[in-house]
Amino acid sequence: MITESEFIAAADRTLAAIGAALDAALDSSAADVDWSLNDGILEVDCGNGGKIIVNRHVPNREMWVAARSGGFHFRPVERRWRDTRSGNELASALGALLAAQAGLTVALPALAAPDT
Repeated sequence: MITESEFIAAADRTLAAIGAALDAALDSSAADVDWSLNDGILEVDCGNGGKIIVNRHVPNREMWVAARSGGFHFRPVERRWRDTRSGNELASALGALLAAQAGLTVALPALAAPDT
C-alpha cells in the first residue's frame, strides 16, 4: 500500500493541476468563479451555484469531491483517480461538475494517481 507521505504528495500534485486548469479557464471566461487551495482542500466558489470542494482523504487514500449534485470518492486505479461507484475518471467528472454548477468549461489534464 502507498505510504501516507506518497499519497499526500500525489494528491497535492493533483490539486495543483486542477488549480492551474481553473486559472487557465478563468483567463478566458466571464464566469463568476473563484477558487482557493489550502492544506489539501481545493474550494471552488461558483457564485450563485454554490461551491465544489475537492480534497484529499488521507485515511482512505482517496480524493473526495463534494458538489451540489452529491459526493464522490476517487481512488487510485491503474494510475488514474477513478470514482468508486461509476469508475469515471476525476478529470472528466470534475469537468462535468464545473460546467453544470459554475457554467465554466475547464480543460483538465489527465490527473495521475499514485501507483498502488
